[in-house]
Amino acid sequence: MSTFRYPINLQLFAGEKTEPATPKKRREAREKGQVAKSQELPGALVLLACFASFSLFGGFMKERYIKLFQSTFQDYLLTDITIPNVVSLFGNLAKEGLLLLTPVFMVGVLVALLANFMQVGVLFTGDPLKMKFSKINPIEGFKRMFGMKALVEFLKSILKMTIIGIVVYQTFWSERGQMLVLGHVPLREIVGYVADLTVGLGIKIGFILVVLGALDYFYQKFEYEKNLRMSKQDIKDEYKKTEGDPLIKGKIREKQRRMAMQRMMQEIPNADVIITNPTHFAVALKYDSNEMAAPRVIAKGADYVALKIKEKGKEHGIVLMENKPLARALYSQVEIGQAIPAELFQAVAEVLAYVYKLKGKAKA
Repeated sequence: MSTFRYPINLQLFAGEKTEPATPKKRREAREKGQVAKSQELPGALVLLACFASFSLFGGFMKERYIKLFQSTFQDYLLTDITIPNVVSLFGNLAKEGLLLLTPVFMVGVLVALLANFMQVGVLFTGDPLKMKFSKINPIEGFKRMFGMKALVEFLKSILKMTIIGIVVYQTFWSERGQMLVLGHVPLREIVGYVADLTVGLGIKIGFILVVLGALDYFYQKFEYEKNLRMSKQDIKDEYKKTEGDPLIKGKIREKQRRMAMQRMMQEIPNADVIITNPTHFAVALKYDSNEMAAPRVIAKGADYVALKIKEKGKEHGIVLMENKPLARALYSQVEIGQAIPAELFQAVAEVLAYVYKLKGKAKA
């Protein structure tokens, strides 16, 4: 029985956007004004807060409203029609109107700011205001009008209108008995009843819109995260742009190591002695009493590098001294180009004295 194997295109799977967005991409998207935000939630909260404020400040607004009509009918209608009187009338009407609307206006502005802040925080960007030809592209406009996003927005609008219509219908239907007898009650009671009915209906609708706005926010959050997803290749490319290509960085480091090795090897002929382990470590020392306060390490290495240092030293007649403890200490404690520490002065001095004796030198 033969087995069929279907080839798998790994590049196809690598291009699928299945990974969460990196912090860098989230930051760039935020700078462009791309955030998870529901346009309906702030409006719903403002509507609910305004109708709630009508209920809270109803007594205050009622007094100012009655005072406004009393002042108009009792004072201004009995005065002569002159320019100063007309200016005074409209000025008083504007002032009283502002006093009536100020509480509601302040509540609406405060709730709108809080609703937007809770969704996106503090964000100032002018990127959405920039001129982009894609916005006036008829093909892109057609996609926006008849795309999936437009369909979802249409369905949301239908859902909202349906729910609000049902609530309004049920409210009026439950009040039908009271509405039929309004013609037999005083005007003051009619106004109070209509006001209470309107405020109650507004609060119901506002609450429903807030619930729908919250659901819309979670949907927008889901879509935002979905659009920000990245493929594994996108993450690799971003890492390369941010940190640099690992292959290139590795080649640079390798080249730097070779250059450092060449410079170190060029300094070995100037050494006075090479202290060895004898197989694992090799440290080349140089001392010039006229220029240095203490002997200095000009080359060091382990294993293969130690072998090259010893070979280079032999080529130029540098004395090789086997001293395991001193070689280990110099290799681990002193970097290339540094002077030896004070605790190693005695041991290094003995080695240098022996080397100078072999060479027949006399140095202070």
